[in-house]
Amino acid sequence: MSEDSPYTGTRRTVLKGIGAATLGAGMAGSATASVNTVVSDSERLGPVTPHDTIYQILVDRFSDGDPNNNDFSDFDSSLVDGTGEDLKLYQGGDWQGIIDRIPYLVDMGISAVWISAPNQNREERIEDEQDDGSVDVWTSYHGYHAKNYFSPHRFFGDMGDFEAMRDALHNNDIKLVVDFVSNHTSRWQNPTRDYKAEHGRLYEPDKDTNGNYVFDSDGNAVGSNLLADPHGQNADWFHNLGDPESGDTSRFAYRYNDLASLADFNHEYSEPVSHLIDAAQFWKGKGVDGFRHDATLHTNPAFSRVLKDAIDDDAGGPITHFGEFFISRPDPKYGEYESFPDRTGINNLDFEYMRAQTSVFGDFSETMTDFGQMLIYTTDDYTHEHQAINFVDNHDVGRFRLTQQNDAVYNAALAAVMTVRGTPKIYYGTEQYVDPDGDSPNEGRVYMEADYQFDKSTTAYNVISKLASLRKENLGLAYGQTFIRHDSDDVIVFERSFYDHDVVVAINRQPDQSESVPSVSTELPDGTYTDELDNLLGGGSIDASGGTLDSFTLGGGEVNVWASTPSTSPTTPRLGTLVSTMGSAGQTVYLYGEGLGTDVTVEFGGVEATVNAGSENHVEVVVPNAAPGEVSVTASRNGQSSNDLVFTLLSGAQTQVVFHVNAETAPGENVHVVGNVPELGGWDPSEAPEAMHNPNYPEWFLPVAVPTDTQLEFKFVKIADDGTVTWESGSNRTFTSPPQRSGVGSTPTYDWRS
Repeated sequence: MSEDSPYTGTRRTVLKGIGAATLGAGMAGSATASVNTVVSDSERLGPVTPHDTIYQILVDRFSDGDPNNNDFSDFDSSLVDGTGEDLKLYQGGDWQGIIDRIPYLVDMGISAVWISAPNQNREERIEDEQDDGSVDVWTSYHGYHAKNYFSPHRFFGDMGDFEAMRDALHNNDIKLVVDFVSNHTSRWQNPTRDYKAEHGRLYEPDKDTNGNYVFDSDGNAVGSNLLADPHGQNADWFHNLGDPESGDTSRFAYRYNDLASLADFNHEYSEPVSHLIDAAQFWKGKGVDGFRHDATLHTNPAFSRVLKDAIDDDAGGPITHFGEFFISRPDPKYGEYESFPDRTGINNLDFEYMRAQTSVFGDFSETMTDFGQMLIYTTDDYTHEHQAINFVDNHDVGRFRLTQQNDAVYNAALAAVMTVRGTPKIYYGTEQYVDPDGDSPNEGRVYMEADYQFDKSTTAYNVISKLASLRKENLGLAYGQTFIRHDSDDVIVFERSFYDHDVVVAINRQPDQSESVPSVSTELPDGTYTDELDNLLGGGSIDASGGTLDSFTLGGGEVNVWASTPSTSPTTPRLGTLVSTMGSAGQTVYLYGEGLGTDVTVEFGGVEATVNAGSENHVEVVVPNAAPGEVSVTASRNGQSSNDLVFTLLSGAQTQVVFHVNAETAPGENVHVVGNVPELGGWDPSEAPEAMHNPNYPEWFLPVAVPTDTQLEFKFVKIADDGTVTWESGSNRTFTSPPQRSGVGSTPTYDWRS
């Protein structure tokens, strides 16, 4: 039948809150409060760009700068370890510890940090019964069990400590990205105790007589009041479907069932949507430069687009957005994964890259030729490939050191992640060769301060430092096209070129075997080039002449990075990337490249934009009122025009409408909605939103992000696997979308018209 066919004829009443009776609900006064904590723009450094190197910090596992927030009188002290021995418990890392380690970050070349979710988490113990009758005790040290979005995580510090960390980072030119968890609260059922009721509750601060949240003079929330409980009050804030049935890999299951029994928000209900938008804008107002969105695979993409749109349209302009769309490799969800940034404006942590490099540099199950092919097909598939966040390992996968114990190969993998297309991200401790006791993600979440030195002399640390410095200066690394100049089972030579900025990278992954490389073509100007790594990984010099590099030999584990970085700016504008990649008329967009300046003319779809500020490498523009859809962005100066970039121009501020229809389908057919605005495909079935869900077949439903307060005209179509389109008969259907972003509209359940 459809991609959700495992549900046919089964769960006909399970999907709470996704019916017309609840979806159109307004925002109850008890659930919404005004928030006004916006900082001045001068406190924000701006979005992360491909010039940056990101460092991911699990705050509790990094450095303890303030022992006073390690335990509290109203807390169970047995849940605090502090030695790095029991990694299920709190260790003591905090925001002051990050401040104390800023020199370590600066010398590594780090220009952005991504930290654990800063809001209050569940503090009660979590008990998991084991098969042998023992009980494992866990804590929410990681920040992924939201309890109150407007209170700081007190084990990390109070709001003053957060702001001090923000300021200290910004004063050292380091951007701040915070984890934001909008998919769920905490675990509401215990799967090790026959799904016994557990927690999942969400709280909010006190409110004043005007309905505003109350904060003390230090910016800390006052009070804690139950707002929603999956077992009681406002239970319809949650889907309450439980974990997916064993073997159920349908799209409906991973979006609407629980993730590991965590209470899954009902993003098709206006009240939780409003609350989450307020919470995100609250933290943006604290001066952060970006959000890492947790569990984007499991969220409704229409909600994700609305949330991102609301954040960027709020005071302060666009910030960085990337998320965790978790996939394996190969994965049947790859098409959904690679298109997620185009559908939502939220970029991906590049799991496709991570999986490939693990196979190539980790267990050697794939060749360097395979690695080069991955770089090419992802470059083709990703619309904004330079904004994909590349990584070697992170908190949700095993440490790379478990897979690769040889330093030479390990270092080569780091050199690769620092030089390929995209924006590199380093997981805390990777530069110290963190080697955990086991392969579970939790065992890799070591307590850095207890188990490892903050050693600036390791080869890995210096590889990152040198290449982070080059990435800041060389536009080839930041924005360049990728060319595979030579590849074999064990060697790759690739080039990154952006006009006259050029970098050639040559890597031999075999630690003990040399290999000869034939003469290859290059964009490097004639001259002699020294290794940008200063021979740290065995590299040397090379001559370029007439567009070629002479043949050379790579020793075992050798890595060379040869670069040409011009010192002058061109007179013709050159565009590298833009932030945001999606928005509506009147919103701000930042353009990055060279040869820009305040006298540049910028056009979106041929319509001139207002340029508010800028420099030779960066301009701030206001999106003009051009025809919505995918448009080309160009810049011109001195009568000369730039290359073009792609921008998704929305029809207006985004909200959600959930479409419903009863339709019988043949095997291989799915139902889609198509309509009169670009968000509905502009009447082109090939551009229509994704297939609708059918857990209660033959009823189908799909939330879609559409412009607010707009009369939508639409029809339903059936699209077969072979591309055959069947339109329903009759006149166009109509529905008016909600007037506000947080509103969620729901159509009647129509019957398919044959």
